[in-house]
Amino acid sequence: MRLLYTLAWWLALPLVLARLWLRGRQEPGYRQHWGERLGCYGRQPASATDTIWLHAVSVGETRAAEPLIDALLAAWPACRIVLTHMTPTGRATGKSLFAKHGARLVQSYLPYDTGAMPARFIRHFAPRICILMETEVWPNLIHQCNRYKVPVVLANARLSQRSLGKAQRLGKLIADAARGITLVAAQTQDDADRVRQLGVREVVVTGSIKFDVVVPEAALATGAALRSAIGQRPVLLCASTREGEEQLILDAYTRASLPANALLLIVPRHPQRFDEVEKLIAAQGLAVQRRSSLAQDDTVSAGTQVLLGDSMGEMFAYYAACDCAFVGGSLLPLGGQNLIEPAALGKPVLIGPHTFNFALVTEQAIAAGGAALVADADALMAQGAILLQDPARLSSMGQRALAFANQHRGATPRTIAAIQPLLR
Repeated sequence: MRLLYTLAWWLALPLVLARLWLRGRQEPGYRQHWGERLGCYGRQPASATDTIWLHAVSVGETRAAEPLIDALLAAWPACRIVLTHMTPTGRATGKSLFAKHGARLVQSYLPYDTGAMPARFIRHFAPRICILMETEVWPNLIHQCNRYKVPVVLANARLSQRSLGKAQRLGKLIADAARGITLVAAQTQDDADRVRQLGVREVVVTGSIKFDVVVPEAALATGAALRSAIGQRPVLLCASTREGEEQLILDAYTRASLPANALLLIVPRHPQRFDEVEKLIAAQGLAVQRRSSLAQDDTVSAGTQVLLGDSMGEMFAYYAACDCAFVGGSLLPLGGQNLIEPAALGKPVLIGPHTFNFALVTEQAIAAGGAALVADADALMAQGAILLQDPARLSSMGQRALAFANQHRGATPRTIAAIQPLLR
């Protein structure tokens, strides 16, 4: 089965590269570092430093990996980390977050899963361990790690029932890959149970590392400056919105009874959609201003109805600047996004009905009183209006969100303890 999978990769490679080039028209980063994606590198590193390989596919996984990376470098001071990504935005996020570590952290794109390419990566960097964040399972990569005796860890792992069904339909391909994973550190007991159904032998429950993320002081300062530019207006943030959601939100906004001076702040999840979303806002006849147009001493115009968050790496700042946050990817059946970040900043969280990627944490946040489920975009605006017009209720819900986030900290040291025997 894996041989057919490998053949399919080689046959599809010209199309994969063509798609990469086309995506580069909107995101130039896709046209850079192609050698890394093909497993081609320069001369062998001269350093004999032990290497920990950690893979974080894109922005969310990279940000989630921050406390784990900091803890790994602190626990093994003689090691360096090779951090791999699949997207330019993930790589840019990693560069911003981990510049503090200097030469102890090296970035690269993950080579395509053809078999030969991950093998070249392993020979070049000689990692002692491979740590995959959350849901990344690559059959040939795992096979090559097994071949070169590199333990494979799936950290901060989550697996929804839907994803389990998809994996099981792939049969022996995923079953063999699962058996090749040395250790899974799962977010919840339900995640652990589903992972075991795939055939992974060693599974521990550590909780979600995302609860351990420390909000950078610089992000808080940027958020305070943005809030100053906005002024005293109540702010409803719609964060990490996905294609199709913005139109629903804008339609509902035009029907809603929000406070007259309320500002709607929309931050699309994917940067290539910034211009598209601006056109959607303008098509509704709404006055729009872009975050990127604000110089340090500029203010958001009193006539601006919608502020478009078109910057990268500022999600914490957006959460810090708002009064109430809706977390996108949940109005449509996309599985939702991480609600821990706004909760960690003490912001009331609103979330749509489609949260299968974060089902348990969403249920727990709602039960704790720090989040509320909204059935659709109209319900989102109605609930937002209630909160923005009731400061006591807004503050109480925010405090419960913060207490919820603080209660679930500690996954990082549990993950380090689980990994430690593999790095002795």
